[in-house]
Amino acid sequence: MDITFLKVRDLDEAWWRSIREVLLHGYEYTIDRGSHAGQKRKEFDLIVCQIEHPKIGPLVPIVPEGIPVPTSIDYVEKEYLPYLMANIKKEREQYTYGEYVEPQFLEICKMYKEDGFNTNQATISVGEMKSIYLDDPPCLRLIDTRVRYGALHYVVYFRSWDLYSGFPSNLAAIQLMKEMMAKEIGVEDGQIIAISKGLHLYDHHWELGKAIARLSDDDYNRKS
Repeated sequence: MDITFLKVRDLDEAWWRSIREVLLHGYEYTIDRGSHAGQKRKEFDLIVCQIEHPKIGPLVPIVPEGIPVPTSIDYVEKEYLPYLMANIKKEREQYTYGEYVEPQFLEICKMYKEDGFNTNQATISVGEMKSIYLDDPPCLRLIDTRVRYGALHYVVYFRSWDLYSGFPSNLAAIQLMKEMMAKEIGVEDGQIIAISKGLHLYDHHWELGKAIARLSDDDYNRKS
């Protein structure tokens, strides 16, 4: 297992740096089970991405002209953030992140305000034992929180993670959620440390990824 560590300034840099690294060094395979079974993807064995200033914009990626935009702040704020945080389930949805996140978010705010910041118990978990039987189990599994050095930091874990469009939408919404929690408990906004053993780029995004990461054919063909 190769562990990739990236320390970046903001969410935009986290995205394009991750794309560059997975194209150059990711493990290439054909999917046996899961989303897009039968297709190929490149994937990190394990990545730890430390985003030091996620509040500094842009919260969604800036892409070169002619490249499809993977997400928008309008989508993040109006559609994805409510899905992440609100306990509202639409017809045919097996689960939503919000049904897990909303009650734990409120309890963590209460915990910090009533009991103080020096605790390791303020963790939001997503999914349960029966999730393994779902056709599409939750990708986001953990948002661990920590107040240290006067700021609120999030450590997030995704079991599987689409790098092209999922990664930027997810992290932008998680950052907005973190800002809400920090304001509620009265501390500064801090870092995001994103971890995944399944951050991947599907084969239909490889050429777009090369353009985003400004990889020449020579760079790509010399990959290790």
